[in-house]
Amino acid sequence: MIHIALWEPEIPPNTGNIARSCAATGSTLHLIGRLGFSTSDKAVRRAGMDYWAHVDIRYHDTFADFEAVVGTEHIICIETNPERIYTEARYQDGDCLLFGNESKGLPESIRERFADRTFRIPMPTGKVRSLNLATTVGIVLYDALRQTNNW
Repeated sequence: MIHIALWEPEIPPNTGNIARSCAATGSTLHLIGRLGFSTSDKAVRRAGMDYWAHVDIRYHDTFADFEAVVGTEHIICIETNPERIYTEARYQDGDCLLFGNESKGLPESIRERFADRTFRIPMPTGKVRSLNLATTVGIVLYDALRQTNNW
């Protein structure tokens, strides 16, 4: 299984789309820190997220709480600027793909700490600063699943 972790996500539809991908693939979704929206039953119903109950969601107040659950050896970060691209990573069962929030990405302290395990998705035209968070998660998640399941 591949885990998906979001650092302080801000935009509800992005997290909803990512949760749908987790429901479809059996991936656990970790939400870390302060969320920019409510995940109450009422809010989830209003958003039409009928699959929410099928997602294994774990909430972590701090990054340290998150690390205690997944272990640092399984964390792989995805950011916009590293040299290495996501297809160079060798994903293993139990890995956790960590993504920063929509406006700032991951905190500098996390980027520095996991620099040797941080990858990017190429954007060859250079005309955009980043891809949509849900799109990014989908691209990397399915490549990790392709590798770990020998698809």
